[in-house]
Amino acid sequence: MSNKAALTAVVVAFVVGIIGSLAVRPPGANTAPVATQAGEAQARIHWRMPVVFQTTLPVLGDNPLYVADMIRKASNGAIKIDVFEPGEIVPAFSVTDAVRDRKVEVGYTWMGYDQGKIPASPLLGAVPFGMEPWEYSAWWFEAGGRELGEALYAKHNIMPIYCGMTGPETAGWFREPIRSLSDVEGLKIRFAGLGGRVIERLGASVTMIPGGEIFQALEKGAIDASEFALPIVDQTLGFNRVAKFNYYPGWHQPFTASHLVVNLDAWNELQPADQAMIELGCTAGVIRNLSNSEASQGAIIAGFPDIGVTAEVLPEALLRELEAVARDVINEEAANDEDFANILESQRAFRKDYAHWKSRAYLPRDF
Repeated sequence: MSNKAALTAVVVAFVVGIIGSLAVRPPGANTAPVATQAGEAQARIHWRMPVVFQTTLPVLGDNPLYVADMIRKASNGAIKIDVFEPGEIVPAFSVTDAVRDRKVEVGYTWMGYDQGKIPASPLLGAVPFGMEPWEYSAWWFEAGGRELGEALYAKHNIMPIYCGMTGPETAGWFREPIRSLSDVEGLKIRFAGLGGRVIERLGASVTMIPGGEIFQALEKGAIDASEFALPIVDQTLGFNRVAKFNYYPGWHQPFTASHLVVNLDAWNELQPADQAMIELGCTAGVIRNLSNSEASQGAIIAGFPDIGVTAEVLPEALLRELEAVARDVINEEAANDEDFANILESQRAFRKDYAHWKSRAYLPRDF
């Protein structure tokens, strides 16, 4: 073979190799080289995922790490999702905007943060005096919740996947005791979602800041009180050092659902098997997250006396007043937004049917 013929053969082999490697890569996959762990295949899908909570936070923040790791392991490295901290590549409250515009293919967030641009979104994240965690899961998976959530976010070029769940939050951390609704008037407080609208209606001055900035705001007196998450999360952030009254129950968030949000075009480009793998990882994330949530709180509250924190239960009369205000706020939101009204109607209809079971099936032993 002549030198010219040999060179031609090498070039042809190189081109054929490149074409072959592209042929096995599904549409939409990131084609950048990806480092693999021992025994794993090279990633066909490699996405960046900003999250809304710091991954150092227990329960609330570590779940996306778990989900990404399970998807990688289950796919033998074929699907790799790199997790980025809040603000690292996307501002904490702009995760869905970045996914919508495909600046990133995927994010992990709490839907209530989209309230300003998608009024119905808080219904997918937390509802004051709303469903229990398992009740929400039943509605999402079996009673039309998923379809309503997907239809709502399809308008924003996003596919939402139910991916995390925690139990009730605390009702907040306060510098001074709360004995009546008049104690809320004039209070400077950090509050999110529909609960924030309720507290605002009662005369509080409500601000929304990311979790990582709350302690500093409390310490400097920029706010008098704050709700955020679970006792184990709030204590990790140091709220107990400046606000000694921790109230229960978390009327504003009896459940906290988190979602994986995927750019809809990127989602539709995936093979069905890859879509199923991601959904399986998220479903595992839901049960693991809720189990972790329920297992972690008792010991934290039991240790409150040692650090000078009082765990207070809001008087029932005060809770009933809050419920009445919450009902008015939610009904007003429904009157102003068709999507909100449709999702709310679905949730209320499910709760009405579920009540026949819930009121009879469980032992009256809660106290």
